[in-house]
Amino acid sequence: MRLVRAELFKVRTTSIWWIMGIILLPLYAASVGFNWLSSYALVNGQAGGGGADAQAQVDAAANPINIATNLYTTGQYMGVLIVLLLSAIIVTSEFFHLTATTTFLVTPRREAVILAKFGAAIIVSLVVWALTTLLNLLLIPIIMDALNLGSHIGEGAVWRAIGLNALAFVLWAVLGVGLGVLIRSQLAATLILGIVYTIGTSVFQIIFALLTNYVAKWIENLQVLVPTTASQLMLSGTELPGNPPRWVGAIVLIGYAALAGVVGTLITKRRDIS
Repeated sequence: MRLVRAELFKVRTTSIWWIMGIILLPLYAASVGFNWLSSYALVNGQAGGGGADAQAQVDAAANPINIATNLYTTGQYMGVLIVLLLSAIIVTSEFFHLTATTTFLVTPRREAVILAKFGAAIIVSLVVWALTTLLNLLLIPIIMDALNLGSHIGEGAVWRAIGLNALAFVLWAVLGVGLGVLIRSQLAATLILGIVYTIGTSVFQIIFALLTNYVAKWIENLQVLVPTTASQLMLSGTELPGNPPRWVGAIVLIGYAALAGVVGTLITKRRDIS
């Protein structure tokens, strides 16, 4: 815990945490607005599919419990991006501020240092999750009532989605630390991870859509291998037609986090620090 507190102290004593906080708030507000509009379209039948399969997915998404789980986990997409970047910066800041050598001299067991960074990143992720969840619990019942759906706050599926949302934040934090070890430059890590997360997600969706239409229908199910798609799938209130079960999304995300954690720890132990 001493090392974890030291890592959290490093985060608190830099300006990056409040800069990310300032960025998160308008992004969260935009997410609330987008989810409200998309839910309104679903409730009023204004969202239609291009075929029988697509229409089945739209009908499932219009299920009030799926609308509720989507709204009560508002902010995940941009929230985990902030967590991903902050977690990577927990590692890359050591090289940016030239403190890596001192850190590993004070604590020669490098695996202990990297584990402390994982611990600090997880705590940061849970703080971000708690903030967005608290805002959701305050705002979403109002939106649900405006949609004439009732709050659904007592539904088990809603609380399961909120809990799995916390797991998603934690796993993205572990992934961020692992990737931060691979990309030691703070600027490069911020740009690469930000671009891959936002633009890369759209690019992968287009690629999978083309492969599904022109190669084979079963390729559509492989979209769950994209981390952002996996984390969104695990939050659905019910099983969605044409999609793998929710637990598949959780397994995929856990796999990425475990791989990043193991590889990051091994690289840190073996890499020369200067």
